[in-house]
Amino acid sequence: MALNLIKLCVGADSVDDLRAWIDFRLAEKRAAGEPAESIHTTRMVPKRGDEIIGEGSLYWVIKGRVQCRQRITDIRPFVDGEGISRCRIVLDPEVVLTRPQPKRPFQGWRYYKAEDVPADINGDDEGMETLPADMRNELADLGLI
Repeated sequence: MALNLIKLCVGADSVDDLRAWIDFRLAEKRAAGEPAESIHTTRMVPKRGDEIIGEGSLYWVIKGRVQCRQRITDIRPFVDGEGISRCRIVLDPEVVLTRPQPKRPFQGWRYYKAEDVPADINGDDEGMETLPADMRNELADLGLI
């Protein structure tokens, strides 16, 4: 069973904002001749990286709810120019919608067990991915999804 990470998506007001940011950063990297990878840099290195890479995902909390995820393809520890240990979490650029799940604020990232993660929204959900996020969240609050 895969181990996942969960993190607040600071600065994004919606999943569409996150997708736009990812697209912008990938285009920026391509223009600079760098590898077009979706990378999130964090201070702490997951000690259980071997349980995460390839199978696990980074679940994003946006506006107080887990709303989407990106698959984690690599974890790369490094030391920055100031001598501080950091970590690059390499993510698949595809953002997968999940059923909205409330989550209180927290700092940094946390491990997120497979049994705790919300289900993905997929083709079996009869167009739920086309609903506005506010409507999906309201339906989740009412216990209808």
